Amino acid sequence: MTVHFIGAGPGAADLITVRGRDLIGRCPVCLYAGSIVSPELLQYCPPGARIVDTAPMSLDEIEAEYVRAQEAGEDVARLHSGDLSVWSAVAEQIRRLEKHGIGYTMTPGVPSFAAAAAALGRELTIPAVAQSLVLTRVSGRASPMPNTETLSGFGATGATLAIHLAIHALDQVVEELTPLYGADCPVAIIVKASWPDERVVRGTLGTIAAKVAEEPIERTALIFVGPGLEASDFRESSLYDPAYQRRFRGRDAL
Repeated sequence: MTVHFIGAGPGAADLITVRGRDLIGRCPVCLYAGSIVSPELLQYCPPGARIVDTAPMSLDEIEAEYVRAQEAGEDVARLHSGDLSVWSAVAEQIRRLEKHGIGYTMTPGVPSFAAAAAALGRELTIPAVAQSLVLTRVSGRASPMPNTETLSGFGATGATLAIHLAIHALDQVVEELTPLYGADCPVAIIVKASWPDERVVRGTLGTIAAKVAEEPIERTALIFVGPGLEASDFRESSLYDPAYQRRFRGRDAL
């Protein structure tokens, strides 16, 4: 048997890869984190599938489900929100699988920052304004941040920051980043990107805390900070410039 780790996307049931959807449909067992994975994705499970919500379970209990499936010879679809490459807690599960000699695959998913950018209707990399995106978070109970990875350290680069799992620490975000970006720097908070109740709160480092206080946000939010979020008077890239020659253009220079 094989455990198929699947990036289930940011929330909307149709924002899952074809490969991920098809794997769900072939597996007689489905484990999903019900607190953050849309239950609509379970529609892709085959009839009679064993469906387990892992939200209340410990890692030991999840491991026991894998062992049970191994003994039964049943493939497992293991759904995680967003993409598997960041903050998915897949690494610790893989370590347990390897201990039991259980095979696994990894299928990427649509990351939450991409869905959040789509909600804003924005490209996050703007010519000569913002060409780097930093995915980061703040320390929390589940996992501390390394001492060398700080908001102020990343903010010193001037890059666009996509701050995950940090809505509870908005005051800290504002305090650390205002000296670096300025109080007028654009901020956008996207709540439950791609879900039916998606919400966007826009402001600046100087105003965002007050705006959130008016309509509190408890969880499942991503904070973008950076000048590129509202840039409009920027130079166009050379990509489509008629004088720009590239390998696949196949035309004479003007």
